[in-house]
Amino acid sequence: MLFAEAVQLALRGLGVDVVGIAHTGDEGLELLASTCPDVVLLDIGLPDRRGLAVGREMLQRSPGVKILALTALHDGRLARDALRAGFSGYLTKDTDMRRLRRAIEAAFSGEVTISSRLAPQVAGKRAEDAFSTMMSQLTHRERDVLGLLAEGADSPKIAERLHISRHTVRTHVQSIFAKLNVHSRLEAAAFAARHGIVGVGDDRRPA
Repeated sequence: MLFAEAVQLALRGLGVDVVGIAHTGDEGLELLASTCPDVVLLDIGLPDRRGLAVGREMLQRSPGVKILALTALHDGRLARDALRAGFSGYLTKDTDMRRLRRAIEAAFSGEVTISSRLAPQVAGKRAEDAFSTMMSQLTHRERDVLGLLAEGADSPKIAERLHISRHTVRTHVQSIFAKLNVHSRLEAAAFAARHGIVGVGDDRRPA
């Protein structure tokens, strides 16, 4: 099954209305004109045209549309170029589907989402917006857990510090992974350390 079809099935299963799939840039422009979608998931590596150029043309033809790059390319430069072109986010194809759904909802609300692994490479206000978007998805308790992960605490220690069960800790950790698009405690701790999130209740950016 092609990746686009797999994403379509997964998103529909999560309640997202997917109006169609295009496999080339020209097909995408035609689909945009015929369906007028709110949000477009656009692969940067299209077979017939450069995805960034197609995205720019979509925004020219339909200024209200929101475009999320969904690509296999872990490339900070391309992410910056996409945001400068007016895209509402840049995510990689290993993004969890629930995380992708949240990114679609964020784009619809005018927010920007960037793959957490690329966010540090994307300078300027867009990166700040992306960080704020990711952090706003975490509950207060999840932020506490993230801060303790950054300190190197394991599940028993986190459970003790927060007065919750180890099972609840695992649930919070898995939710953090999905919301920040990371795949391990080490990646989550690295994200927290990069952004100065250390200790219970401390979700501040570094000064």
